Amino acid sequence: LAYRLTQWSKALPADARRFLICSGGGPGIMEAANKGAKRGKGKSVGLNIELPFEQGHNAYIDNDKLITHHYFFVRKVVFVKYAQGFVYLPGGFGTFDELFEVMTLVQTKKIDRVPIVLMGKAFWSGMLDWMKTEVLDNQKNIGENDFDLFLVTDDVEEAIAYINSFYEQHDLAPNFS
Repeated sequence: LAYRLTQWSKALPADARRFLICSGGGPGIMEAANKGAKRGKGKSVGLNIELPFEQGHNAYIDNDKLITHHYFFVRKVVFVKYAQGFVYLPGGFGTFDELFEVMTLVQTKKIDRVPIVLMGKAFWSGMLDWMKTEVLDNQKNIGENDFDLFLVTDDVEEAIAYINSFYEQHDLAPNFS
């Protein structure tokens, strides 16, 4: 997906080519994202986090685009400030934390709407079913239209088309001001 997003971005007109791949900087899926950006000859950013165990940054981050954070909340602020879209793949507490933070900020209009893609229907389906029955129907803590804030897919090309059409439909261009 990161490779295809990089190809898509590089095919845009020069004044619209402001997309790059940014991950949490660690191993696994984050490493795959940075590797895809490198393979596509795009910019590869890593917002790493200091942890007492397990990770350093991955080898596919551009040397001048590695930023290591001590606190998760600071890293989230950087992600939210500069992101033009979010793609979430199966993960753990950190993935859910960042996803729900972004969706809350978009839902409450604290940040401009951006495309949000959840890759992996099987992974996300249980959570979404629970949200629809418990959080929407029983508790009434979210609205039906909140499910329009994101796309759930297994298809890389569908994710890219969603991001592209989002910017065309909303007549937006990435804004780095």
